[in-house]
Amino acid sequence: MLNLRINRIIGQLKGIQRMMDGKRDCSDILQQISAVKKAIDGLSKEIAVSSISEYMASDDKAKVAQVVERMVNL
Repeated sequence: MLNLRINRIIGQLKGIQRMMDGKRDCSDILQQISAVKKAIDGLSKEIAVSSISEYMASDDKAKVAQVVERMVNL
C-alpha cells in the first residue's frame, strides 16, 4: 500500500515536471503541487499510524489514526 502511494506521488511529480517543460499555465501547475502536498500528508499519516500501531493492541489502531490525524492538523 505504501509503495502504491509513493509511486502515485512520483507520477504526480513527473507530471508537474512535464507541465513545467510544456509551459503550462501557472494555476494548473500550482493545483498539481497542492495535490502532491496532500498526497505526501496522507503518506505521512499512514506511515505514522503504521509505526505507532506496531506497539499497540490491534483494536487500538483506529484510536491511533484519530490521534495522528489531530496532530497533523494542528
